[in-house]
Amino acid sequence: MTDRLTALITGASAGLGKEFARQLAAAGCNLILVARRVDRLQDSAAHFREQFRGVEVLCIEADLSRAEAPEHIYTVVRDHGWQVDYLVNNAGAAGPDFFGHQPWADHLAYLRLMQTSVAELCYRFIPAMVERGFGRVINVSSVSGRMAAANSCHYGPTKTYLIALSEALGLSVRARGVHVTALCPGFTHTDFHATAGLDELKRSTPSLIWYSAGTVVREGLRAVEKGRLVYVSGRLYRWLDPLLQSVWTRWLFLRVD
Repeated sequence: MTDRLTALITGASAGLGKEFARQLAAAGCNLILVARRVDRLQDSAAHFREQFRGVEVLCIEADLSRAEAPEHIYTVVRDHGWQVDYLVNNAGAAGPDFFGHQPWADHLAYLRLMQTSVAELCYRFIPAMVERGFGRVINVSSVSGRMAAANSCHYGPTKTYLIALSEALGLSVRARGVHVTALCPGFTHTDFHATAGLDELKRSTPSLIWYSAGTVVREGLRAVEKGRLVYVSGRLYRWLDPLLQSVWTRWLFLRVD
């Protein structure tokens, strides 16, 4: 290992996760890339090693919907003798229909992916950051976590949890040199909507509400350096957010189907 800082990024095979890896590698960080699609991770690793000379990359295949995944990630990192300076909890998915016919096991796996895996990775990696007096943690939440919406009985509430978790963790450790930020993007140009089958939504909405992955990641990294507990990405969404939170205007955005 070199003296470079090291970033661990979940959901790193595509979208925001891959962009976090690119920007952190460009800043001189070594990378620990975590995802289910190990072939795509290996392709990304080869690209980053070639593009950013001297950057070391460790790939870990893990499915964070499985209960044993966070401990597995921690063990692999420890056994390789790496330390984590930046933790980016980015892995996520749209989730099953709460009122559909999927068995409860599917819902439980989704909650592990979106909530408990994030909490456990923070639990496993933040204490060493506190000991060293430096650490940066970004938990990728969403504007959806800032308000309730009909038929979002999984995705929105899990993102709300990440905001609350990040605020509590951030307040607990920032005096020790560790910053924790909940990053809340709105609509972002990634492959998330294609994977979730939401292409029609993307085609039917105005382009001004969409931001690039590069912008979201750049703003998120800047926010965590500044010690922001919660950061809403995108100027439009930052303008809307006070209206979403105000007791006087919040009702305007609540819709019941």
